[in-house]
Amino acid sequence: MFRYAILGLDAATVVFFIVTSMFEPTTWVYVVDAFIAVYIAIDLGVRWWIDYNRPRFLMQFTTWADIVVIVSLILPAALESFLFLRVLRALRLLRSYRVLADLRQEFAFFRRNEELIQSAVNLLVFVFVMTALVYVMQHKTNPAISTYLDALYFTVTALTTTGFGDVTLQGTSGRLLSVVILLLGVALFLRLAQTIFRPSRVTYECPDCGLSRHDMDAVHCKHCGRVLHITTTGED
Repeated sequence: MFRYAILGLDAATVVFFIVTSMFEPTTWVYVVDAFIAVYIAIDLGVRWWIDYNRPRFLMQFTTWADIVVIVSLILPAALESFLFLRVLRALRLLRSYRVLADLRQEFAFFRRNEELIQSAVNLLVFVFVMTALVYVMQHKTNPAISTYLDALYFTVTALTTTGFGDVTLQGTSGRLLSVVILLLGVALFLRLAQTIFRPSRVTYECPDCGLSRHDMDAVHCKHCGRVLHITTTGED
């Protein structure tokens, strides 16, 4: 349960970062930032200390994402243009495989909807990271992007290919960012739709080796070769 409490606290910090990004920072926001920075630093230090392979731990992407978060929280004035990198903290929620393994073991709901949950989190993280990029790159030069909500509005309309045309990104970098949002965003959105309407894999635990994710039309377990009897609809 302690691990779940840590996961919940991580989720709360991500929500705090996203919400406070939409408004001008105040004194209480900086105070909370400082407390979060201390918490992340302690958590990072403990995980480094207990890790059996410390050099590998230092090379992990989530480790450096946490370091960026800590620096951006401690030096908000000096790193004002890089505050959006705090959203990378959300990636730790998605990539914490040990926590995901515990969730699969403890909760049947998560086992049934694991791909859907991961796809949804992938899309949400992408939306908020891209929104932060749009805001940081455009709010000083583009009158149409004056607030975080303006940037979020553009990101969502670009991702869904709605494209009302009332908000556009300026300059070469803005056009390139629009292309990235469109291409990657549509791919993530389609992946989420696929997991909702037609999951590419099904959950069925192999009686011999315990492998639980298989192709929808699998006849044999790819891990041990055991014949599987997966219930299907008979559709291609």
